[in-house]
Amino acid sequence: MFFTLTELEHHPILFEVTYAPGEVQLGEELHQLGGLEVSGKAELLRNTLGEIRLRGHAKVVLETNCDLCLDPANLNIDNDFDLFYRPAEKVETHGEIHLEEGEIEISFYEGDGVGLRDALREFILLSIPMRAVCREDCKGLCPTCGRNRNEGPCGCNTRRTDPRLAALKNIS
Repeated sequence: MFFTLTELEHHPILFEVTYAPGEVQLGEELHQLGGLEVSGKAELLRNTLGEIRLRGHAKVVLETNCDLCLDPANLNIDNDFDLFYRPAEKVETHGEIHLEEGEIEISFYEGDGVGLRDALREFILLSIPMRAVCREDCKGLCPTCGRNRNEGPCGCNTRRTDPRLAALKNIS
């Protein structure tokens, strides 16, 4: 679904779409389980020289590897979104660009509009938690032998000693 400036100048567009797995490219690490359900509204903000606002709700279940034990971990994304897009200015810059307050939350688009798939991809990737775990009490992998500690103890010595303090063992 693509929202053009010409169409949005006449009226806001309501949308309700379900994307099948693979229709929105989320990268090789994430696998979409079931449909990505999206509903909302796209509108052209008045007196902004082409700023587009997309707001609505997205719901999807993703699968990735657990960051602790590498087993599959499900991520439930069920959030509202409110995204702003401004036309990209064709200005050659050399060095840093100064952003005003509030511009950090604005994305930019080129051409004559905004694609919903690209907006959703950005939103979903930013909604993923920093740490994906298969379960709250995941014990992870043993750093010595690599066994999954969720399946049982491995028998490795889990006490770590700092090699810089090894000389202190010889003191009697």
